[in-house]
Amino acid sequence: MSEALTEGTLFVQTTLKILGGKWKILILWHLKEETRRFSELKRLIPEITEKMLSQQLRELANDGIISRKAYSELPPKVEYSFTAYGKTLVPVLQALCNWGEEHLERLKAEIEEDS
Repeated sequence: MSEALTEGTLFVQTTLKILGGKWKILILWHLKEETRRFSELKRLIPEITEKMLSQQLRELANDGIISRKAYSELPPKVEYSFTAYGKTLVPVLQALCNWGEEHLERLKAEIEEDS
């Protein structure tokens, strides 16, 4: 196995360790343009449980991708946003979105051809 292939595999594995899972990329997509509260994220991703959302946000914060800002008020208010380092992922998120759009268009074209 070549060294470049081994390094590439390592880099992809590292990326998947940070962004892997069903929800992280979707969470980041909703944070890419603005700071959001926990309840906003839950509303934007209704299929995710509160426990899973909380866990995924904690992991992203621990990895330095997002920041968590808690306000001492009642009811408690917590906001999530990208860190400067996390913002480097925005072009990656946009590329994934673009690919998904192209893929859906391809599938639609295939369905229309079969009709």
